[in-house]
Amino acid sequence: MTLTASGLHPFAVFLGGLVIVVLGAELLLRGAMRLANLMGLRPVTIGLTVVALGTSMPELAVGLTAAQSGQGALSVGNIAGGNILNILFILGLSASIRALPTRSMSVRVEVPAMIATALLLLIMSLDGRLTRGEGLGLLVCATVYTVLLVRASRREGALVREEFAREFNPAERADTRGGLAAHLPPWLWNCLLLAAGIALAALGADLMVAGASAIARAFGVSDAVIGLTIVAVGTNTPEMVTTLIATLRNDRDVAIGNLIGSGIYNVLVILGLTIVAAPGPIHIGRDILWIDLPLAALVAIICLPVFKSDRRVSRREGMVFVTAYLAYLGSLLLWRI
Repeated sequence: MTLTASGLHPFAVFLGGLVIVVLGAELLLRGAMRLANLMGLRPVTIGLTVVALGTSMPELAVGLTAAQSGQGALSVGNIAGGNILNILFILGLSASIRALPTRSMSVRVEVPAMIATALLLLIMSLDGRLTRGEGLGLLVCATVYTVLLVRASRREGALVREEFAREFNPAERADTRGGLAAHLPPWLWNCLLLAAGIALAALGADLMVAGASAIARAFGVSDAVIGLTIVAVGTNTPEMVTTLIATLRNDRDVAIGNLIGSGIYNVLVILGLTIVAAPGPIHIGRDILWIDLPLAALVAIICLPVFKSDRRVSRREGMVFVTAYLAYLGSLLLWRI
């Protein structure tokens, strides 16, 4: 495999970019959470919106970079592949470790919204491209969904609200600031964290796209397949780590809510912003249109009966999900590379 223009191996460039993106997303997430807390938002609202968006920042950084460089197929593949990974592999692996109880709001609001966004994206893609107007439509849908989500969160039970407060209340960490942070107003320090997170995410995304593109060229693989595989796995690292840690700690209501929420925001906000920022329409390849987007919609639809059955995802169902993802990944590697 040839070296990139920087003289480094493409895999090294990609992995370096991934580390920088994850670090940037963590800084951005901390700053956003604490600013939301300073604004008086409740922890349950922060967890369902700010945290879900924060864990999707790698996808946004990669999507914007890919769209600006004319590699829109990579950004769409990243979203489709990431959402399939979120449900089949990450959620499935969590349930395989320990049976996963589902929240009432997941069944009433989040899963139906995930199904609707997956079907909406599929319908919008039928003409083979995504236009700026469609991107704006996705952003409008994101606003409506967020308003409905915040209203629904007010009806959550006391135990769920307590878990959100324990997991995502940044006020508990505000007193631990030292060094320069201790001498700055909290709002200014958190704005600096946000700015640093955005800058690192942008830099890391540029490296990830450059490394992934070099890998694709070296092996004769399309940008879409690279987006569906290594880029999707890389940018969904925050969701994977959050969910697995929460599973081991038995605090999974919040983590799974954010996992589904991230999938919804990936389409409505991340892809919406990517489409709007692209210099022209993003063209959808035939494989993504007829295989990956329908599969992402099917996976979302399957979640509804699974979540409703006994109000939990059993270990057996989790194993089926993981097996299905491995089969999907194997088909990508065997027939589309």
